[in-house]
Amino acid sequence: MMILPSQASFSPSNGRLSGEQVNRAVRRLKDLRGLFADEAAFLAMDPEQIVYEVHAHDACGPVEGGLFFGVSTLFPGKVGQEYFMTKGHIHERRNRGEYYWGIEGRGALVTMNERREATVAVIEPGSLHYVPGNTAHRIANTGNVPLVVGACWPADAGHDYDAIAERGFPVRIVEENGAPVVRNREDERDGR
Repeated sequence: MMILPSQASFSPSNGRLSGEQVNRAVRRLKDLRGLFADEAAFLAMDPEQIVYEVHAHDACGPVEGGLFFGVSTLFPGKVGQEYFMTKGHIHERRNRGEYYWGIEGRGALVTMNERREATVAVIEPGSLHYVPGNTAHRIANTGNVPLVVGACWPADAGHDYDAIAERGFPVRIVEENGAPVVRNREDERDGR
């Protein structure tokens, strides 16, 4: 029997993922232009500010039947009243699902089906969320500490960010009276 060395290391206490086969992607505020409602507040902020980073272990490559494992760390902050969020995506292979679980912090998982109907679920340590295929998804940090979220998805799923950038999600997560609330984007157009 051959004993193989570990390909990566995952710390369950803080969600850190490291190792030779771990890739890191960083998203700065400048990478999220057009996502937030308050453009003036966005332009007044440091464009180099890191909003989130993703560490992914993808040892098998993008093959059918393979799995990728990742950890996203979304830092606390707001643009105007709107909480920091990820770009959001739907999978290129639309029928691929994904699991998310809360490791640290508190936030929201926003999903949107093909009829543009949205749901919002609370992410907190220990929470588990299944995102079915044909469903766009993003996370927002509604707390004051980094939101750390684990994820596992099919290796051949791919990420389609452009489909989301075109029309966005139908809801926003904003702070009102010191608490997170879900705001319908239709209300923005109506001046509510």
